[in-house]
Amino acid sequence: MQAILHCDRNWGIGKRNDLMFHLPADMRFFRKTTTGKVVVMGSNTLLSFPGGKPLKNRTNIVLWPGGPKERAVQDGFTMVESLPDLFTELSKHPSDDIFVIGGAMMYHTMLPYCDKVYLTKVDTDGGAEVFFDNLDRLENWSMVECSEPQEDNGYTIRFTLYRNSNPLPLGVENV
Repeated sequence: MQAILHCDRNWGIGKRNDLMFHLPADMRFFRKTTTGKVVVMGSNTLLSFPGGKPLKNRTNIVLWPGGPKERAVQDGFTMVESLPDLFTELSKHPSDDIFVIGGAMMYHTMLPYCDKVYLTKVDTDGGAEVFFDNLDRLENWSMVECSEPQEDNGYTIRFTLYRNSNPLPLGVENV
């Protein structure tokens, strides 16, 4: 399982339940990487999408305690109400096909289970209200790839790949 996201230089990932930057190259990378795959998110992330609709051409799994089951069926996403239910649902898919896509709590909860993080770093302070764990300070994580800097909609970005040397197996509670 992996996570995919962008962050500012302070590991900020969002404000007002939205992305901080409009980055066309990053969005193309996200779309190319996740199309045909399984995306995992919390309810606020789903609600931040246009019309609150799941992403097309992907299997959308939403952790939404007490969420509207009838809406899930109508709108084409799978709703789970607890972390054990999420682990059960994820076990139905190849790990390499699973991408955690937000929000902050979902990233934080699922990070120990991820073996990779595709992280687009934006070289600015975006005034974030929510943050991603600083992978450079976490024991099992290391950057294994980093692109040359490039311009994307007025921002300097780098595409990076981090690897976890010791991911937890799904179903093992992280204590």
